[in-house]
Amino acid sequence: MTAQPPAPASTWMEHRRGLDRELVGWMRPDGDGFVAIDLLGRPVTDAVDWFDAETALDERGLGYLADPYELRLDSGHWLRVRLVEVTPQTVRVKQEDWGDINATQVYHSVPFPVSPEVLRPFRAG
Repeated sequence: MTAQPPAPASTWMEHRRGLDRELVGWMRPDGDGFVAIDLLGRPVTDAVDWFDAETALDERGLGYLADPYELRLDSGHWLRVRLVEVTPQTVRVKQEDWGDINATQVYHSVPFPVSPEVLRPFRAG
């Protein structure tokens, strides 16, 4: 996969779900094809045809946004977090509190596009 520009470039095309028109990602031109990009700014496919890129984004959906993630802190340690805001400018996460309404809310901002070296899906164990 080729390097991607920061933030949705003017060449990125929005892809919305057919049923409710919810934004599920972008399609970035790449040679004769398109790379499907999710809402975290990460490639979902290599360069594929338009239909395959759309299909990949539709199949990815939005469910991954509700999954637990890990944020690499400046110390190098990983902190379990949840996504609370995802925009093309920034991604905000908060320290996992397991729904405790008395927990102190600790938020962090992650630049878009999100690097897997900074924010990754939670790995149990």
